[in-house]
Amino acid sequence: MNVKKRPVSKLPEVDFSNLGFGKYYGDHMLLRRYVNGTWQESEILPYGDILLSPANITLHYAQSIFEGMKAFRGEDGIVRLFRPEQNFARLNRSAERMAIPRIDEKKTLEELIELITLDQDFTPPHLGSSLYIRPFIFATDPTLGVKISETYYFMIITTPVDAYYGRNLQTVGIYATKEFTRAAPGGTGHVKAAANYAQSLYAAKKAQQKGYKQIMWLDGLEHKYVDEVGTMNIMFVIDDTLVTPTLKQGTILAGITRESVLQLAKDLGWKVEERKIAFKEIIKAAKKGSLQECFGTGTAATIAPVGRIGYDDGEDIVINNNEVGPYAKTMYEALLGIQYGKRKDPYGWTVEIKKD
Repeated sequence: MNVKKRPVSKLPEVDFSNLGFGKYYGDHMLLRRYVNGTWQESEILPYGDILLSPANITLHYAQSIFEGMKAFRGEDGIVRLFRPEQNFARLNRSAERMAIPRIDEKKTLEELIELITLDQDFTPPHLGSSLYIRPFIFATDPTLGVKISETYYFMIITTPVDAYYGRNLQTVGIYATKEFTRAAPGGTGHVKAAANYAQSLYAAKKAQQKGYKQIMWLDGLEHKYVDEVGTMNIMFVIDDTLVTPTLKQGTILAGITRESVLQLAKDLGWKVEERKIAFKEIIKAAKKGSLQECFGTGTAATIAPVGRIGYDDGEDIVINNNEVGPYAKTMYEALLGIQYGKRKDPYGWTVEIKKD
């Protein structure tokens, strides 16, 4: 793989005490082109703009997919990737649904490790922050015809970030809508397609205007069952049981953090259920006092406790007095403990980056 290093690093420009999310970018990026029916050899290049035709097919018809993963710097100074092979497997599932050529997962992981090794100094040193890694693929044919593209770019860029909802574990408010629909059976709800996120923005804006952080989607057929939240999967603790929506309908993204949390929960001895959850059940449990906690899970959000849920009847479900509960706190510490190397990793989830 050809590697062209940036002559002068941008690292001194990074304010690690105030990272935000997507404010700074690493020195390098990975680029691979798909032409003549095959993926070409990858390159690592200095991070920078790319040239696109105004007729680029993705700009018009959104044939684009992406992933989100993170690298964490432990107290021992070692940078660790978290389950990157799962991200590339999911990227290929997205590619299949969006008629995009699949990538070689093993080779891509090796190239990712080389990129992160090169830019590992951009990984923040404090708990709660990380190096966010964005792999993505988009079509590049310069045409206005509605068709499957014959050319693509696969790229990986990195950005040092704070936690999506702040460094400290704190509650957020979400709004359950019956007005808008995120996904329906047979659609693309189970893949990380760029268009899924574009069409969610207006609904999220409406929720934010009402004073909530994010939108909570209900099923697209009846607006009766809980699906997921805009940036994360959702979990509830009802009568000491961790309950989360099933993936069987094909409308929910199979989150890697979600899967990890469910595994950790079972190993912690928690009762766990994956099933359809009627929103009326959540309202009933809240009124009964059996809804103990609610929290979101995701790469960007990690563990995001939910303190209140608004809904179309103009009421709020207040959960655990709008405070972080013991289940969310325990899971947060267990998950981050593995990610930052503070706890043993019995699952083989982390990939250590050798010091450059």
